[in-house]
Amino acid sequence: MWVPPVVLTLGVGLTGLGRAQLWRDELATWSAATRPVGDLVRLAGTIDAATGPYYLFMHGWTAAFGDSTVALRLPSVLAMAGAAGLTARLGERLVHARVGLLAGLLFAVLPGTSRYAQEARPYALATFFAVLATLLLVEALRRPSWPRWTAYALAVAALGLAHLLALTLLAAHAVAVLLVRWLGPAALVTVRHSPVAPTPGANAPNRHAEPDPTSGANESEGAGRRVVLPWLLALLPAVVLVTPLALAARGQRSRQLDWVDAARLTDLAALPGGVAQSGAVGGLLLGLAALGAGRLGRRAVLPGACVLLPVLLLFAAGLVVPLWVARYLVFTVPFGCLLAGAALAGVRLVPALAVVTLAGLVGLPDQAGLRRTHEWPRSATVDYRGAARVIADGQQPGDAIVYSPRDSWLFLDLGMAYHLGSDRPRDVLVVRDQRQRADLWAAECPRPAECLAGARRVWLVVAGRRTDPLAAVPGAKGAALRDGFRVARVDPRPGLTVALLTR
Repeated sequence: MWVPPVVLTLGVGLTGLGRAQLWRDELATWSAATRPVGDLVRLAGTIDAATGPYYLFMHGWTAAFGDSTVALRLPSVLAMAGAAGLTARLGERLVHARVGLLAGLLFAVLPGTSRYAQEARPYALATFFAVLATLLLVEALRRPSWPRWTAYALAVAALGLAHLLALTLLAAHAVAVLLVRWLGPAALVTVRHSPVAPTPGANAPNRHAEPDPTSGANESEGAGRRVVLPWLLALLPAVVLVTPLALAARGQRSRQLDWVDAARLTDLAALPGGVAQSGAVGGLLLGLAALGAGRLGRRAVLPGACVLLPVLLLFAAGLVVPLWVARYLVFTVPFGCLLAGAALAGVRLVPALAVVTLAGLVGLPDQAGLRRTHEWPRSATVDYRGAARVIADGQQPGDAIVYSPRDSWLFLDLGMAYHLGSDRPRDVLVVRDQRQRADLWAAECPRPAECLAGARRVWLVVAGRRTDPLAAVPGAKGAALRDGFRVARVDPRPGLTVALLTR
């Protein structure tokens, strides 16, 4: 049952994979991943320590497969496809195969799945490891053994390295462990017959059937009592690996998340649409998940907790510290799909598949939009590629380039560096680049007029569409440009403006 969700997710995720150009966060990934390992370590000490393990992974990936848009995004596509297959497998383990199949297919058609499958950021990997860790926990609770607990420990450590905040999932895992501790493995996993009408001979013994996963639960009344200590021990590798990252990230929060506001109640209402990347599809998923939770009863505890507890913990933390960002909770979506799959499994397969298809059709406009741009709103495209083409077509030997603003999250300089490569004009104001500073931003000349003295032609790249780009440059840099240059041509592009300045 896991094959169709994997194939569908791969098909949807690979469709138009390179169509939307890299956006600002992905440019940060490219900048970090293409640095030497020593510079990556230094970068983690300055900013983005929490994403350092992902950057290290992408460093090896780009060394092997290149840094094209498709190559940078391919790990996320594979991770989301894996998450879809694991979602189907988890649904089969917790309830039955049809729930897993429908949950995996629903997950595959969500616009949010495509959005984060087509982004060179760690959210898809975090989603994969979240479902993997939960599935391995279920296996370890069903039939405890040290190999199973070791596999779970590795998955939890990988989850923390992929995304620190995804470790809020462990609160839900704690609920599952305590449930098994009190009530035994049968409280978590039960064998259910398929809702399809039985075929003739269905009651005949099946020599090849998989053993009842709870059959061993009665071997010892204390079977569930032996899970708490192994579970706590399984968390130790994650604690050892993640603690240094968490401490470093805590000191970088003021720079890393200076754009995030405190959480508000309206953020909770907007969350389903945010993680699904579609208000209509998010609402449909929420309604189906609520129905599925009611249908499952006690068996909804684990998937329900995997959705609710991370959301509530992050929201509570966001009231005190600005941490609330909807995409940080993408890893909870597969568990919502599991609950929705349980609701759909209550009807025959054809109507259930029709609902999955309807969800896919409702999300088509959002699917098309995210393949145009990853910016939000979708109309707010920043056309780095188009600006680079303007410069490449008009560039002459000896040209210089200047950016404004230089220290923003738009990463104008990284966008031009990615699309123009080593053929770009000389960055005349830079005194220390990103690699030298171990940062995502370069340091500029404190006396711009002196640094611009030898330049005859300057390409000016400014944020926003500007009819007078020189007037948009503030401070001493703007004064030096206005005093020494005139505007020869202006080429507005979506989200930014390119101007050629001459003496």
